[in-house]
Amino acid sequence: MTARRRATFAGFCAVLLWSSLAVLTTATGDIPPFQLLALGFGIAGISGVLLLARPGGPGLTALRQPPAAAVLGIGALFGYHALYFIALKNAPAVEANLLNYLWPLLIVVFAALLGGVRVRAAQWLGTVLGLVAAVLLVSRGGSVDIEPAHLPGYLAAIGAALIWSLYSVLNRRFEAVASAAMAGSCLAVGLLGAGAHLAFETTVPPTPLQWLVIAVLGLGPTGIAFWLWDIGTKRGDIAVLGTLSYAAPLLSTGLLLLFGRATPHWSQGVAVALLLAGAWLSVRSAPDAAT
Repeated sequence: MTARRRATFAGFCAVLLWSSLAVLTTATGDIPPFQLLALGFGIAGISGVLLLARPGGPGLTALRQPPAAAVLGIGALFGYHALYFIALKNAPAVEANLLNYLWPLLIVVFAALLGGVRVRAAQWLGTVLGLVAAVLLVSRGGSVDIEPAHLPGYLAAIGAALIWSLYSVLNRRFEAVASAAMAGSCLAVGLLGAGAHLAFETTVPPTPLQWLVIAVLGLGPTGIAFWLWDIGTKRGDIAVLGTLSYAAPLLSTGLLLLFGRATPHWSQGVAVALLLAGAWLSVRSAPDAAT
C-alpha cells in the first residue's frame, strides 16, 4: 500500500469514528451542546498534549504551526460544530442533517476548483451516488419539507457543510504542519466552547455514566478522529475521501439501529447498495488504484 493510500485510509478511519457520534451524543442525555463541545474537545486537547509530552514523545514543540494553519483548524472545528448545533436547534433534524451532509460532495467540488486535484468522471458519479444514498437514508424515502420558517437553521446547516468542506481542501496547503498540532487546536476549541457555554447555557453536572460517554467522545470522534482526518486531507486522495465520507450517515444509522435508537426501513438497504457502488467507483478510479 502506498503512502497516499495509507493516508486516505487514515482519513476513512476518522469517518468511521464520526459514525459513532450520534449514538454517543444521544447517550449524554441532557448535557447542553456547548458544554458537551467544551468537555469533549477539552478531553481531546488535554489527552493530546499529555501524549506529546510523554517521555520519549515529540514534545510540546510539535504543537507549533503557522498562524494561518492554526486559524484555519480552530476556526473550522469550532465554526462547524457551532453552526451544526444552531441548525439542529432551528430546523427539523432530518432536513438539517440532509443539508449538512452536502459536505462530502462539496469536498469533491472544492478539490477540483481550489485544490488542483483532477477529479475523474467515475469519482463524480461515485460522489453523486453517495449523496443520493444520504438523501434516502435521512428522508427514509419520503419527501423532504423545506419550510421558510426554518430558514435560519437551514442556512446554518449549509454554512457548516461549507466550512468543513473548505477546511478539508484548504488544509492540504499546510502539509508540512505535523498532525500532532491538532492537539493544540482541539484544546483551543474546548476553551471557545467553554466560553460559549458560560455565556449561553446553564451547566448540567454529568452523571458517572455521562462522564464515561463524554470521555469516549473526547478520545474518539472529537479526538483522534481529527488527527486521522488531518493526515487524510493533507496526504491522501481528497476526492476519494469525499465519496467515502458518505459512510458516516450510513454507519451512524446502523449503530442507532443496533442500539435500538432507530427502526429498520427499506431505504437503508438501498442506501447501502448505492454507497458501496459509489465507493467502489471512486476508489477504483483513484490515480494509484492499481498500485
